[in-house]
Amino acid sequence: MRKYFGTDGIRGQVGKGVITPEFMLKLGWAAGKVFNGQSKNKILIGKDTRISGYMFESALEAGIVAAGADVRLVGPMPTPAIAYLTRTFRACAGIVISASHNPYTDNGIKFFSSEGGKISDELEEEIEYWLDQPMEVVESDKIGKAKRIDDAAGRYIEYCKGTFPIGLRITGLKMVLDCADGATYHVAPRVFSELGADVIVIGASPDGLNINEVSGATKPELLQKNVVAHGADIGIALDGDGDRLILVDKFGKVCDGDDVLYIIANHLSSKGQFSGGVVGTLMTNFGLELALSERGVGFSRANVGDRYVNEKLTQHGWSLGGEPSGHIVCKSITTTGDGIIAALQILQAMLEEGKPLHELLEGLVKFPQKLKNIRVKERFIPSEVPALQKAIAHANERLNGSGRVLLRASGTEPLIRVMVEGRDDELVSDLIDYLSAEVQKVI
Repeated sequence: MRKYFGTDGIRGQVGKGVITPEFMLKLGWAAGKVFNGQSKNKILIGKDTRISGYMFESALEAGIVAAGADVRLVGPMPTPAIAYLTRTFRACAGIVISASHNPYTDNGIKFFSSEGGKISDELEEEIEYWLDQPMEVVESDKIGKAKRIDDAAGRYIEYCKGTFPIGLRITGLKMVLDCADGATYHVAPRVFSELGADVIVIGASPDGLNINEVSGATKPELLQKNVVAHGADIGIALDGDGDRLILVDKFGKVCDGDDVLYIIANHLSSKGQFSGGVVGTLMTNFGLELALSERGVGFSRANVGDRYVNEKLTQHGWSLGGEPSGHIVCKSITTTGDGIIAALQILQAMLEEGKPLHELLEGLVKFPQKLKNIRVKERFIPSEVPALQKAIAHANERLNGSGRVLLRASGTEPLIRVMVEGRDDELVSDLIDYLSAEVQKVI
């Protein structure tokens, strides 16, 4: 286990632990040491809209230039936009200052490689090595320079629009778009409106403190109300950094990442444009696996986290994967989870098949699944605790082979996540309560 990096970079509460200006200065220097040895020595820095981003942006910039690397600043931008811009600017790395769907009191750092993917375990370990070394500034004539990229948003908007078929028009389609008061606030509305949709925008007035507060992919209630109230055809909710989405159909029903994967895979298969299979995670509903199997589409599970989905896609040579939380990777189009790109794939399916969202989900029957998050002071691995091993065995015995149990430590928050899935909704409810109580006893 690495000292600082979790499953999706470094994340925590602002001012606590390593989420401090001092650490970010050293992190920037360590990243500069690692990446400046390569042939390209520009490092991009982007951020979401939380207020602490200003502080950490300056600290990272100072550390990077102190190591002799140049910096390109893009300001508030979605995480997948940084992945794209890192590639197009031929930078050696990209850094995103974001805590994704967490509240404004948290922040974190994500790294992208020059190819626009998450950096390897080996590079994370190398950065951690330099974090523990004394910081030394390069000679004055070798100090890096910092510049701001003023047209970054426009570049990404055109890229997103370019993934949508030229002859296909969204004119006449009414949508409600929820930007979570996050990094997509100035990007996503333009993408969909410039493609012709009638867009009603909510959650697009960030003030540094309201990111993910009352809206976004983790809080779809406001979106549901607006879709029904406006008689919209679809609702799209992005999270704070724009790398995931949740949909709402015209009746106000929430559609998660499993639904999105089913629609995209089914649509591409019907056009003869899909080969291989779909990568899900340990959290993916078994109903999706069955539905894909009935259509001759392969399925493979990865560990939770979009980096592991990406790794499994590469391993199989497949192009579509994701998580129930809404991280969707369309690898034939982009290199990482992208809420806007995934939403465009759904709109394409609706228009080309001439069906509303709810009809595109016909054939997908999900198993009852419940999830509880239990906050802890210190993370631990549930499978290594004898009492929880016994509880898991008991739960599996009651499921009798017709369901799944998963207890795992979150890689991004101090939480133990408890998931139970089975054919019997009442049994699933009983077991989620039982296992949650056993975790509380351990705590």
